[in-house]
Amino acid sequence: MSINLETKQGKLFKALVLDGETLSASQIAKRFSIKNPTATISDIRKRGYAIYANTRKAGNGVVVTEYRHGEASRKMVALAYKAQS
Repeated sequence: MSINLETKQGKLFKALVLDGETLSASQIAKRFSIKNPTATISDIRKRGYAIYANTRKAGNGVVVTEYRHGEASRKMVALAYKAQS
């Protein structure tokens, strides 16, 4: 399953996976005109990419979720392998 880098999802994929950016849901919505960033992240994850969600408290006290691409842990790989068996 390849991702078309010309689509909104493809541009988000490029930013996270190929360029190594960390983006909040708000940044994703504004920059890529994606109405449901969580669903789009889920679609990318379903294609086999390890996209992690980290929460932090912003300076104004608001909790922000930021997404980044990373390497799957050994535990995640073992669970995926077990699920396929």
